[in-house]
Amino acid sequence: MNDELTIINQLETLRIVVKELINFYQQPTDFNKKVYTHWSAKDVLGHVTFWHESFARNLLDLAEGRKPNPLKGKLSEVNNLSVSTTKENTIQELLDRLEAAQNIINKHILNDAIIEIPYKKGSRNYTRLEHLGVVEGHLKKHLKDLKKACQTQ
Repeated sequence: MNDELTIINQLETLRIVVKELINFYQQPTDFNKKVYTHWSAKDVLGHVTFWHESFARNLLDLAEGRKPNPLKGKLSEVNNLSVSTTKENTIQELLDRLEAAQNIINKHILNDAIIEIPYKKGSRNYTRLEHLGVVEGHLKKHLKDLKKACQTQ
């Protein structure tokens, strides 16, 4: 019971961060501003959406009794793929996809039949609690960088 409560609390923290991210992208800002050397604010949204969908897809596969097919390749290659495959999407499309992925996570993360969730081929699996924590930390880091890069001068 204690583990489930901890997962519920971590899920709520992740929900809050996802909502903050969505709110950030709903404000009037130039999302073409560079956040990192090669990535704009829009690219960052594509990146986090891509990874959030991967988490949701792997979780859904496990919940529905399928073998997950996690992302494969070097982290740098997968990160480049995360941006290149989402380039043509609008901000709203990416926000809708991010929210849909979060809804899948909300629905299935408390399934205690799921012990470990794959992250990426060649990487270790994570417990539900660990995975929630990794994703939350990832989103918080990008949100902090986005706010810093896009703040009005």
